[in-house]
Amino acid sequence: MVKAPVAASAIALMLAAPWAAHAQDPSASELARVRDEMKALQRSYEERMQALEKRLNDAEARAAKSETSAAPAPAAQSDASTALPAAAQPTPAPVAASAVPAQNAFNPAISLILQGTYARTSRDPNNFVINGFVPSGGEVGPPPRSFGLGESELVFTANVDPYFRGALVASLAPDNAVSVEEAYFQTIALPQGLTLKGGRFLSGIGYQNEIHQHAWDFQDAPLAYQAFLGGRYQQDGLQLRWVAPTPVFVELGGEIASGRSFPGSDSNKNGAGSAALFAHVGGDIGESYAWRTGVSYLRTSARNRTYDDVNAAGAAVTNSFTGRSRVWIVDGVLKWSPNGNSTYTNVKLQGEYFRARQDGDFTFDQAGAALTDGLRLAQSGWYAQSVYQFLPRWRVGYRYDALSRGTVNIGVVTSGAATLADFPALAVHNPTRNTAMLDFNPSEFSRLRLQLAADKSRLGATDNQILLQYIHSLGPHGAHRF
Repeated sequence: MVKAPVAASAIALMLAAPWAAHAQDPSASELARVRDEMKALQRSYEERMQALEKRLNDAEARAAKSETSAAPAPAAQSDASTALPAAAQPTPAPVAASAVPAQNAFNPAISLILQGTYARTSRDPNNFVINGFVPSGGEVGPPPRSFGLGESELVFTANVDPYFRGALVASLAPDNAVSVEEAYFQTIALPQGLTLKGGRFLSGIGYQNEIHQHAWDFQDAPLAYQAFLGGRYQQDGLQLRWVAPTPVFVELGGEIASGRSFPGSDSNKNGAGSAALFAHVGGDIGESYAWRTGVSYLRTSARNRTYDDVNAAGAAVTNSFTGRSRVWIVDGVLKWSPNGNSTYTNVKLQGEYFRARQDGDFTFDQAGAALTDGLRLAQSGWYAQSVYQFLPRWRVGYRYDALSRGTVNIGVVTSGAATLADFPALAVHNPTRNTAMLDFNPSEFSRLRLQLAADKSRLGATDNQILLQYIHSLGPHGAHRF
């Protein structure tokens, strides 16, 4: 901190008038008195500056100590309602304020999420498909058999300045691939309940889409998310949210983006390739219930979006689609905890309904026959799940998934140029899945889960799955959404 110029300027301004008043009679005694006043003012100024510096250093040290010693939000929990009592939470070793440099206040919070599985399945997970629906690329299916790593996350977050904060979430896949799940800036100082986000982020549509995989109540995404959004829908663009100043929670939001994620594709054109709108409302019912519901709309376009299939002769083919995709989502969540105390027991009910349409040109066997005609799909799907925490560290849950193939109009089939047997991925099938789970949370930093499922995503086959999963959180991690 530079003191001398500031002190000199302040002293010069404060003494300008007295010096001018005595400029015509510069006696020795008068000059001595002026010098004494200057010295007294300088000492007073320096003492005040030292006091302010000490207060600033103490405040920064306390802030850094608070960030270091504060218990992170549960990385393996779906929300704050499942946190353990304070007495059961491990407390990090305290850090002395004098040992924390002031510069640490500007360092980003860094956390790491570790996941792994042991899986036993009756069907080969490498052949997983959701028959009756255009492959999205997000049909991850069950984990590989035997022992394996799950998706891990490396997270960096920090305030940039009084106006923006930034976040980076890197996904570390079991096949050693590294990808950017999220990398965005977000405003923290806009007025009137507005927030602007830009970069790559998980879209605000639906309910589960914005929740990271390690915070899901089940190991895998609902079938509707996999079939219609490729597992999770990411946006590269801008998002604007507005929270209304009302007694009940009211949130409106919109997004414009490149639209590269399924059901869109990289159209290699200027301007926005997708647009999304969402609205959520929520509130409390007495002391024991909390709820939120919403509706979302996504519109995007695809240009030469391809997928692999086999024709009626068993030969591999590549088909492509160019056209528009629209998805509507209705979501709802209801939570119960006795008198608002979710520490020991609570219940969460969650569900979403999807309606999707695709209209455009469809090319069969792009590299061979290259037959092109129209494609019109009107399909739907939904899931409902419930999770019950019956003891502070134990939860049990059940989820049911269902997809409806709906209306599938393939132009080259209608014209007779090809048959439905040439499109096994779009075979007549309505997939369902039943999933149950039991998890144990030794602390807020870890979760151990047993999951059982009977999956009928594949035509004429049931995949019976047994899954063991671990989730561990290292470092500070922000609280999860409602």
